[in-house]
Parts: sequence; structure tokens; C-alpha cells
Amino acid sequence: MSIVVTGSTGSLGRHVVEQLLEKVPAEQITAVVRDEAKGAAYAARGVKLAVADYNAPETFDGLFAAGDKVLLISGNEFDKGRPQQHKVVIDAAKAAGVALLAYTSAPGTLTAGLADDHRATEETLLASGVPFSLLRNGWYNENYTEQLAPVLQFNAVTQAAGEGRVSSASRADFAAAAVAVLTGEGHENKTYELGGDEAWNFTEYAAELSRQTGKEIAYNPVSVEAFTGILTGAGLPAPFAATLAGVDASIEKGELVVSSGDLSRLIGRPTTPISESIAAALKG
Repeated sequence: MSIVVTGSTGSLGRHVVEQLLEKVPAEQITAVVRDEAKGAAYAARGVKLAVADYNAPETFDGLFAAGDKVLLISGNEFDKGRPQQHKVVIDAAKAAGVALLAYTSAPGTLTAGLADDHRATEETLLASGVPFSLLRNGWYNENYTEQLAPVLQFNAVTQAAGEGRVSSASRADFAAAAVAVLTGEGHENKTYELGGDEAWNFTEYAAELSRQTGKEIAYNPVSVEAFTGILTGAGLPAPFAATLAGVDASIEKGELVVSSGDLSRLIGRPTTPISESIAAALKG
């Protein structure tokens, strides 16, 4: 039996593999990588490597074995048809007879375009008959704390989210939930709505940044159209900029407030507050 992690060298995948290594022997972990060189550090620690690519279905042939638990981390190639990419993994998991396939999805309340690929993947997974866990991940603290350079340069937090609130948590928290599902029992055919314990808005975020930096940092709310323009001006492709701005519109409507408590229950501790992630980012 192996625990197989796709997207294992990505931002979330790295956290998952590191935390799995604290719980199970390395030889029970298979890290799926597109580039074998990127998995060298895992291999050096005894983790098995499997080279496969969502865009090359044949590379998943025989990758899974009966009884494996698989974590399908959603792809980040927004322009390459993610539902079809994910179906490649689901089909291979079904053919192998895996014990569980956990998928990192989006909150059930999210109506923004970003959620469309996730809903389509969930439908494919449910139709497949493979035992599943839907890990409906909310927003990561790091989505903001990794983008502090322009905020600190202009002393302004610019978003199109009005006074909407976000139940964010750290990537490590969401990874811990995945690890709990992959190493625990009784998670088959369950859906978890995952979000941080404390919801916050961008006025509070700017105030916390001001407190920690000693600067006067203001929240500058703008329209979705203006925010899209700012993002494209910063070099983001127009479709991706529109997707991110659409998430802000959903935040304003309260769609990223997740109050289920599933995340802290799964990980057995409180989630990481945004203030803590800000402090970590400022330390660099």
C-alpha cells in the first residue's frame, strides 16, 4: 500500500509530503513529479518517485496499485482544460482499484469561475465510483502574504472585495487536513468544507500589516473591472486576471466564509491566523 501524491513538488504538495514523512515510513510514499530532477530531494529521503504528466495520460498507466490512497492536487494550468487533466488521474485510479482518492477542490459556496473546474472534477470523481474524499479547500493565507512587495511599496492593500470576509488558513493547515485523511480511517465518500477558524476582511488585514510594519497601510477597495486592469497591468494573462478578480467579487458576497469547523477538527488544532502568516512573511 502506498500513499500517492500528485503535484508533489508544488506549493501545497511539498507541505503534504513533508508532513507525511512525519507520519509514515518514506517507502510508503510515492511522489508524482513531471520532472524527476525536481523530486531528487524526496528520493534522497527514501520517497518513491513516479514521473507522470496530466497532459500525457499514458504516463499514469500502471502508476497506481490496488489499495493505494491517492491525493489528486488540482492542476495549476488553467489554460489546459483542468477537468480533463484530472480525469486522467481519476480513470487511472479507477482502473487500479485504489482505496481512496482525495481531491483538493474549492468551497461549495464559491460561485466564481475559479470553481467551475472543481465542480466538473467532482462530478467526474463521483461518477467514477472510486471511494473519494472531497477536500474543499478555502483560500490560503499565502495567497496574500506572498504578495506583500507591492503592498509595502505603495502602503496600500488593493482588492475588489469590498468589506467581504475570508476564512483563510495556511497552506500547511490544508496540507495537514489532507495528511489526516490519507493516514486516517473512515474518510471514504466524505466532503469536507475547509477554512480557517477566524474570518477577516481587508480593512482588518491592512490594519494588521500596519501594526506589524509600523507603516500606515490603507485598504484601497476598487471595482472588479479596475482590479482586473491592475492585474493585467502587472503582467497576468487577461483570463487569469479575470478569474482572480472574480474571486474578489465572491469574497464581497461572503462566499469564502467557511464556518464548518472541518479544518481545525481534521488537524486537531486551531488553524493558523492571518497575523501569524504575515509575521512569517515579513521575516522573509
